[in-house]
Amino acid sequence: MTSPTDILRIAIAQLNPTVGDIAGNLALAREARAQAARSHADLVVLSELFIAGYPPEDLVLKPAFVTECLEAIDALAADTADGGPGVVIGSPWRDDKGVYNAVAVLDGGRIVGWRQKVDLPNYGVFDEKRVFRQGEMPGPVNFRGVRLGIPICEDIWGDLGIGETLAEAGAEILIVPNGSPYWRDKMDLRQQVVLSQIVECGLPILYANQLGGQDELVFDGGSFVINADHRLALQMNQFEASVALSTWRRGENGWYCEQGPVARLPDSDEGDWRACVLGLRDYVNKNGFSDVVLGLSGGVDSAICAALGVDALGEERVRCVMMPYRYTSAESLADAEVCARALGVRYEIVPIAEPVEGFMSALSSLFEGTNSGVTEENLQSRARGTILMALSNKFGSMVVTTGNKSEMSVGYATLYGDMNGGFNPIKDLYKMQVYRLAAWRNAHLPSDCLGPSGEVIPANILSKAPSAELRPDQTDQDSLPPYPVLDNILESLVEKEMAVDEIVAKGHERATVERIEHLLYVAEYKRRQSAPGVKLTRKNFGRDRRYPITNRFRDR
Repeated sequence: MTSPTDILRIAIAQLNPTVGDIAGNLALAREARAQAARSHADLVVLSELFIAGYPPEDLVLKPAFVTECLEAIDALAADTADGGPGVVIGSPWRDDKGVYNAVAVLDGGRIVGWRQKVDLPNYGVFDEKRVFRQGEMPGPVNFRGVRLGIPICEDIWGDLGIGETLAEAGAEILIVPNGSPYWRDKMDLRQQVVLSQIVECGLPILYANQLGGQDELVFDGGSFVINADHRLALQMNQFEASVALSTWRRGENGWYCEQGPVARLPDSDEGDWRACVLGLRDYVNKNGFSDVVLGLSGGVDSAICAALGVDALGEERVRCVMMPYRYTSAESLADAEVCARALGVRYEIVPIAEPVEGFMSALSSLFEGTNSGVTEENLQSRARGTILMALSNKFGSMVVTTGNKSEMSVGYATLYGDMNGGFNPIKDLYKMQVYRLAAWRNAHLPSDCLGPSGEVIPANILSKAPSAELRPDQTDQDSLPPYPVLDNILESLVEKEMAVDEIVAKGHERATVERIEHLLYVAEYKRRQSAPGVKLTRKNFGRDRRYPITNRFRDR
């Protein structure tokens, strides 16, 4: 009879897989296992659906995709015949009933067992019931004499009692592979969820989370271990790929993890900045773009996007273009140039008078007898959008679009103009948050950012009144309430789904609230055509908020 193991070294591989890159993800897993072996680990834990990338969405409906994932798991299982670390790794798995979100335990050259996800999330950004079959209530897996419970992500967030069931079935440690996307201050919530599970099951929990950007989602890592006595034993960095070793011992009261490194976690501003950087970097790199191009107007939105681009990709991969017209102020021209110089990017000026006036001339007979207004103003924006898309088409650069959440909410953006682009890093930031983060970046430079330190967004950009500069003496407040007022109303409508009466009770004018609600609804058709962007809040435009375009409801 094998004597019980009294010490277990578990490596947590917090890595950045790519959806659909099964060979690449397998290579990452093998590299992590080799690193774990050098640290004399017994087991290496990877995140949810790692071999497929998460979330794979409808890819798992393709039998060929699932087959290739399972072949990769077989190949990784064969590697473990060398006597090195075993592996816990997420993958789609199927039987004659359907496809499951599952985890494989590999050791000794074989698959020791599969465990299926039971609680499939179907809210917010998650649609797992669409593509996966619900798994059966799991039991523990015996790994080298230690009974491991392996609930998967949502299995510890819901109220099915899966952790408690595993404890009752004899599990000694809970290992939880996760694909938990970032939103502001979410780390506190994750640790609260784990502590609640520990209260129920009485077992220590290892929480391994994915890293990296996937379309709108950013996975921030931040893997950790909390012992049964509620003590935080290990905390990995957010936004950084790494493999960390945890050492576990069997004591009188069961297994516990020895005290390991506890990383400093970023505050809200740093977390948002680094999420935007990681989301932009991975979108550009994983989709094969060599560089990015954006219109630099001299305003705060384009300036912060340029800074994010440089922090994500480096100055040599960011191209900025100022496209002035007769309403572009000397102040904006100066501010754009100072910003470009501070960031070290390639900077060019392309005047748009000729194309705009060409459009005006072509349309003159059709517009005869009408008054000049928004239509003519939007021709300036559309000329700029066409120039940026031409540069993208000619040189293979991805256009970064620069609309903030305040503008996207109320439709203060031009389809086929300033909305042109492949990705928007500030799509989930309201205007006042843009100002806040811009000021924060001038005072801070996170270690994973590639840009220069110091003031990269000129102070004048942060202090002047925002303007689209599409007509003489224009400011945003000509058309919109002051941004602090607008942002508070929008957050109440979008994130909190508050009634108009409730928002009015907060001190806002009813007519203003009703107007903003109307603008929010009628701009839905624009948002459906907007570029994806980093999710930072609990309710971003895109996967989280799914309102109909055709919609006559108003809260009156």
